[in-house]
Amino acid sequence: MSADLSHYLGVFRRHWWVVLAATGLGIGAGAGVTAVLPKVYEANTSVLVQPVDQDTNAQGGRTKGTINLDTEAQLVGSGAVAAKAAELLRTSDSPLDLARSVSVEVPANTTVLVIRYEADTPKGAQAGSHAFAEAYLRNRQETARSGLDQQIKSLAAKIKQLTDGISMLNSKLAASKPGSSQRSNLESLRGNSQSQLNNLTARLNELTTTTVGAGNIISDAREPDEPSSPDGMLTMGTGAMIGLLLGLALAFLRERVDGRLRTAADVRDRARVPVLAALDERTTPHFDDVLQPYGPGGRVFNRLRNEVLASLRPGDQVIVVTGASRGSASTLVAANLAAALARTGSDVVLVGAHLPDSVVEAAPLARMLGVSAIPGLSDLLAGRITLARAMQRTPRIPSLRVITTGGAATAAGLMQSQRLRDTLETLRRQAGYVVIEAPSTNSSADAQSLASLADAAILAVELRRARRAALLDAAEQLHRVGTPLLGAVVLPRLAALRSDEANMPVVTLTPPSPGAERTQPRPDETMVLDTEKTQQLRLPTGNPAAPAPGAIGKVAPSATRERPVDLGGTSAAIRPRLGTDHEATAIIDLKSGASATAPDADSADGAPSDDR
Repeated sequence: MSADLSHYLGVFRRHWWVVLAATGLGIGAGAGVTAVLPKVYEANTSVLVQPVDQDTNAQGGRTKGTINLDTEAQLVGSGAVAAKAAELLRTSDSPLDLARSVSVEVPANTTVLVIRYEADTPKGAQAGSHAFAEAYLRNRQETARSGLDQQIKSLAAKIKQLTDGISMLNSKLAASKPGSSQRSNLESLRGNSQSQLNNLTARLNELTTTTVGAGNIISDAREPDEPSSPDGMLTMGTGAMIGLLLGLALAFLRERVDGRLRTAADVRDRARVPVLAALDERTTPHFDDVLQPYGPGGRVFNRLRNEVLASLRPGDQVIVVTGASRGSASTLVAANLAAALARTGSDVVLVGAHLPDSVVEAAPLARMLGVSAIPGLSDLLAGRITLARAMQRTPRIPSLRVITTGGAATAAGLMQSQRLRDTLETLRRQAGYVVIEAPSTNSSADAQSLASLADAAILAVELRRARRAALLDAAEQLHRVGTPLLGAVVLPRLAALRSDEANMPVVTLTPPSPGAERTQPRPDETMVLDTEKTQQLRLPTGNPAAPAPGAIGKVAPSATRERPVDLGGTSAAIRPRLGTDHEATAIIDLKSGASATAPDADSADGAPSDDR
């Protein structure tokens, strides 16, 4: 669960600008909709409804009194009330259109109707709400008066009928004999009729004196100050929410379409490749550098060495390092892993089989480890030199020998040759471990061919350049040839080597003086050293005496200006240069006519001699 949450947060962190832009667009769209939509004003009038004689509450009504407010609420929007409201408003709009703009709310446990009217102007809303309240009360009063008048009329008719009946009984009584049974009956009938007449007369007097009170307005409508809709805050909030959701969807879509690996978690979770080590911007140098063993990056490769040794089976010696994308990530990982293995005292051979992708990246192993760029693997596979001459011992790590790539122009097609297989078999017998720097799997088939000859493989993944599909394909290629994949080493995007330092030598040889004898070095014995990979040149601060003959390399930071040095009869000019580790690097120009011979590449161990 935490891994999924970190992945989602990582997507948001990498594409925050997409989410922010979409949210801003949503807010802007909400503001635009608010400005475009017509404004609607709303006014309310509260009416207290009073009961009249004809009111009867329906069973189950919300109020227990004699007034059914649900019915009264429906009557407010009726045609009769709307017609009276149109007369009061003196408008040409039809009563049906006016009825659509009115709504009624019944507060709980009250006999109050809140009549709400909507219009496009504040005055129109106020007038419409008041007009419908007045129209409703008038209609209710007229209805009640009409019912009352009908009752009075009915009572008057009954009273007249009883009066006429009593008159007839009086006439019959006058003609009847006293004491007769007929007279007795007539007197009884006249008494009953007189009693009914008295009751009806009393009821008629009550109805004729009744005042009809249908209700009254307790809170008249006021002119609204602001429109009720559209609600600007609500519209912009809705737009912001829609924009946020759309931005998140676009961020995940961009993440899916882009496919670039951006974090070590992407390598582990999305590509399902275990991460052996991960370097950040603080611990990753330029790709033309070898990390110091006790620095932050060096400690990372020391742990990588321990994990690799723990993962190898008994008898495994050959480790191939390939990349998931073009570039020098595999070169950096292979060189530093070989250096870490060699620092344990094991005899390690680093084989450079990665052809350079550009002129700037030419001979990276030579610059990193301070060895000659030629001869190399291509010359060995072409049969021009022996294995002993191809191997060069590094100056700073004696137990590490390097076979550089050599002439790139003649290396095509040699990585699948039988001579390479024989060379690796020989190296298995002569060395403890062999680390092969292979090209990326998506740029050449050599990586798969070299992996088939190795005992284990490591993938170098350069973040923001390697893609998930390429990493999956690289793992599949290694699986098809049966090479165990130990895992991946994750690096941030590497900074390119500056072109003005790509091929700068440490030692610049000048032409000999006239008459001096000079030995021309052979092309395969020319040593090209990096300015930051030389041996220490100790110059005392107080005594500017000449160092020991043959000393070449770094000087103290106090040496900030060019000074002449006597190197055993050879004059040299030392020009200090600030290196990455804040130590000055000495560049020595040999001025004398002494012979400058190259190191013996045909030594017994195949490494350059220490006369450099």
